[in-house]
Amino acid sequence: MNHKILIAGVLAGATLTAAAAAPALAVAGIPKGFLLYEKAAAKKDDNPETNWEVDRRTTVRLIANPCGKADLGTAGRTAARTVIFTSVPDFQKSEQVILYSSAAAATKAMADLRQAVTACPSVKSPGSAYRFSATGAALGDEGLALTGQIYQGRKAGIGGERAIVARRGSALLVYAQAGEWGKPAKADFTQQTKDAKKMIAKVCTVATCG
Repeated sequence: MNHKILIAGVLAGATLTAAAAAPALAVAGIPKGFLLYEKAAAKKDDNPETNWEVDRRTTVRLIANPCGKADLGTAGRTAARTVIFTSVPDFQKSEQVILYSSAAAATKAMADLRQAVTACPSVKSPGSAYRFSATGAALGDEGLALTGQIYQGRKAGIGGERAIVARRGSALLVYAQAGEWGKPAKADFTQQTKDAKKMIAKVCTVATCG
């Protein structure tokens, strides 16, 4: 997710327990309706303050993206699906499943994300700064809990993002929420972690899992 867009939007408006499916059983691509939030996204929404978007481009920007680079984690992708729900003025939740040509390519994408957290830990603006940090998460083959937060000096302001990123085999999963977050806490990742575990349990039907 582009942190500049996120800030504007905010202010304005486990270890895997399921058995891995054999690679030979994997389905080509990502079937329609496979993501957790696709069913909700397909329903008619007449509320002018809410909106669902579904993006099927393999070139879509990685949602967890401290440096805001368009090409972060794009090398080796074979399929991608992104679902984003926005509620005006201050909430957004996102789901992203990306398939790569191999587990090695997905591992490289995770490594590049970690490097981005180190390379772009803070974006400063007059009177405030938007800071990124990440810790490991016991999800799938490897996981990451990414925090983006507005700070005024050393004090956490109002606004930020919380993302869980997990790799299972050749798949990368991202579950994120952005909104009026205050001081970062472990509980901020509760729903994203639950969603990631659900997807990890079934993603090997479309990904290559050793």
